[in-house]
Amino acid sequence: MSEKANRYRENNFSLGEALGQSESFLQFQEQLSKVAKVERPVLLIGERGTGKELAARRLHYLSPRWSGPCIPLNCAALSSSLIESELFGYEKGAFTGAERRKTGRFETADGGTLFLDEIGSIPMETQEKILRVVEYSIFERVGASTPVEVDVRIIGATNADLPSMAERGEFKRDLLDRLSFEVLFLPPLRAREEDIMLLACHFAGRMAYELGQEQVPEFSKEAIRALEEYEWPGNIRELKNVVERAVYSADSEYIDQIVFDPFDSPYRHVGSIDAKKDKLSERPGENVAQAPVDIDLPFRDAVSAFEISLLRKALRQSRYNQKKTAEVLGLSYDQLRGLLRKHGDAV
Repeated sequence: MSEKANRYRENNFSLGEALGQSESFLQFQEQLSKVAKVERPVLLIGERGTGKELAARRLHYLSPRWSGPCIPLNCAALSSSLIESELFGYEKGAFTGAERRKTGRFETADGGTLFLDEIGSIPMETQEKILRVVEYSIFERVGASTPVEVDVRIIGATNADLPSMAERGEFKRDLLDRLSFEVLFLPPLRAREEDIMLLACHFAGRMAYELGQEQVPEFSKEAIRALEEYEWPGNIRELKNVVERAVYSADSEYIDQIVFDPFDSPYRHVGSIDAKKDKLSERPGENVAQAPVDIDLPFRDAVSAFEISLLRKALRQSRYNQKKTAEVLGLSYDQLRGLLRKHGDAV
């Protein structure tokens, strides 16, 4: 196998997390595949954690440039004084500390793709130089006067509103026009409900393998409901962290508890003596909204319906964390598990 093919295979392995079966995901992948074949800039717009770099790499490897380099740069991670030399490189002696010539990202990406993440963070003066590269395929290193010619395709990514930035004079309109040959919007995870458990099982399997577990823990019905009903502000990155934490914490072959916020302190309710007195005066379950009771039902059916309603509300209030649910209802963990088994799918 050729070196280029090996490079493609190694990099393409990381694309395995581009999983999905939802309509929004498949539509995005179709748009990505279509524009990959066209030698023009592309802008990827998406919330944090939606997989913008993953999409950029997939776009690169589906393009005619697949055998060339795919060079990423997080523009938000560099100060305005460093980003120009990082992009274009510099000559020896260009400034204090420049002891030798440095090749910039544009040169490194020659024949391939340059992925500019958080492109809205690039200073205006640097945007002017990028525009020249887009238009004429040439630039000068910092401290040099001889032009360097490159063949680079630019993919930009951001969650910022670039048109609004351009109206405010914070982003160069000419550059925006040149970079927006195609603008693709990555669907957030909340718009990909069918993909949540597909991705969750994928991440669970990888984590179990990493931990050396022979069997991948299965998600309980309560855990599945919690994952599917959560809003996922951090999108796929947050889902990955939540699932990996759940697999690592599972004490059995089933995942019962989902922790969405690892910073949720177990001591948050520990306060003053007065607060403790108030806590002791509370009746078990009184902080759960009371459920209506249908007095027309037989007694046992009414009690069962009341228990189911309380369980549902307590689970939602506790974000399906069963230990917290038991605490809210004033039950032991075993008592709660017994009620969940008793009512099964009805909860």
